[in-house]
Amino acid sequence: MGSITESKPKIVAFVPMRHESERVPRKNYRDLAGRPLYTYILETLQACPEIAEIVVDTDSPVIMDGLRQDFPAIQILERPEALRGGEVDINRVLLHDVSVVEADFYLQTHSTNPLLRSETVSRAVRSFLEVYPEKDSLFSVTRYQTRLWDAEGRAINHDPDHLIRTQDLPPLYEENSCLYIFERETFLRRQNRIGERPMLYPISRFEALDIDEEFDFEMARCMMQHRGRDWK
Repeated sequence: MGSITESKPKIVAFVPMRHESERVPRKNYRDLAGRPLYTYILETLQACPEIAEIVVDTDSPVIMDGLRQDFPAIQILERPEALRGGEVDINRVLLHDVSVVEADFYLQTHSTNPLLRSETVSRAVRSFLEVYPEKDSLFSVTRYQTRLWDAEGRAINHDPDHLIRTQDLPPLYEENSCLYIFERETFLRRQNRIGERPMLYPISRFEALDIDEEFDFEMARCMMQHRGRDWK
């Protein structure tokens, strides 16, 4: 089987949103630059012609009310009680969602990625479809070329006795949680959004900002002031 770019597969975007958040209270629906955080990623996805449907998996009555009012075209999946804890593996949540909503491929992102651009999402989808099935999944990464150490003080990616310029170091990649694309059958078999032959998809550090802590929220607030600027 070769590239499927000649046909148009059905791609559904999943955006899981919990009501509670341990480190940043009310994070997913907290105000950012005048409106709830979750609205940014939904507008980004709506601007991607490759995405056939957007589904929000949530246990939040606040988010559900907001979606019904401002995003009526987006499907709401109320998260089952057994999947609402903060310790629940995201793959378990996605397994439930995939069992409810059928598609050829799924794209998963988070409401905590407000700076992710629709152009980046669309390019990721097209890039993945061009290499499928040689690659069975995609996840976004942030590229680093810096001197890294482990907790025991051992150099990971460089020789401390023979320093070279950081820009000449072999790059390492951080899974930044911004974007995942996976195929239905592979996911159901593995129950993991990252397949056996994943494609790493680097994105800009500016777009890769993921809100995990209060510092991230303030960074996003500052960067949102430059939303119209070209970060490429």
